[in-house]
Amino acid sequence: MNGRINQVLESLGKSSFRSRFKLDEKDLLYIREKGIDIVRRHAVDFVHSRIAGRFPENDGKQTPMRGHPAFKAQHATATCCRGCLQKWHGIRKGKALTGGEIDFIVDLIMAWIEMQVKAAEKD
Repeated sequence: MNGRINQVLESLGKSSFRSRFKLDEKDLLYIREKGIDIVRRHAVDFVHSRIAGRFPENDGKQTPMRGHPAFKAQHATATCCRGCLQKWHGIRKGKALTGGEIDFIVDLIMAWIEMQVKAAEKD
């Protein structure tokens, strides 16, 4: 993980709301069955289809709380909607996400997922 991602994850971990999200056994099984590369591909697709546009449809309500590990990760990392992106990451609303912003968001989502998988393996 790069330094910026580590800093962001540490900051998010101090939020009582963000830190309550955890991958459950169903999520972990999904990751084991599909593989981390497929989960990353899904995360890329979710970011592109749900939050990358200037004015995403149903902004603030477009990311489910469960159903895919990336959805939980988006809530845990404040990458679930444009309001959270603006508040937590300084990525302002009303403009399409750049390629670099999308890469950062996906890397953050995946870093959180990988951190959760490692924590589960220790248990």
